[in-house]
Amino acid sequence: MVWRGDDCRVILVDDGDLPGFCRVIWNRHQADMTDLTYGEREHLMSLVFVVEEAVRHVMKPAKVNLAALGNMVPHIHWHVIPRFQDDAFFPGSIWSARTQETPASLLAVRHQLAFELPEVIRGLISRLY
Repeated sequence: MVWRGDDCRVILVDDGDLPGFCRVIWNRHQADMTDLTYGEREHLMSLVFVVEEAVRHVMKPAKVNLAALGNMVPHIHWHVIPRFQDDAFFPGSIWSARTQETPASLLAVRHQLAFELPEVIRGLISRLY
């Protein structure tokens, strides 16, 4: 758990292939974004954008993927995923078949960087509210 508010929480996902992968999760069980009020949507997306900003700043990925799928668990949550040309699934989605192996030395550096994310995310959120 990186941060928890009344409506949302931010977690750092423990994924060996994708250091820096975060989720922004709506606390109440709602299936779709349109189940939320306009104000709730704005609040949630502000948090998603803050997490994306932190991931870009700390992890320095080639690209950040944002995804809100929730097909198996109908609960609103956003995936914030740093992507690198050498990640295990590039250029496909992280849910596709592996295409390569990321060098262990690069993964180790990225895992170390990911330890910085909670502080940066909390700092950016504190500026919102």
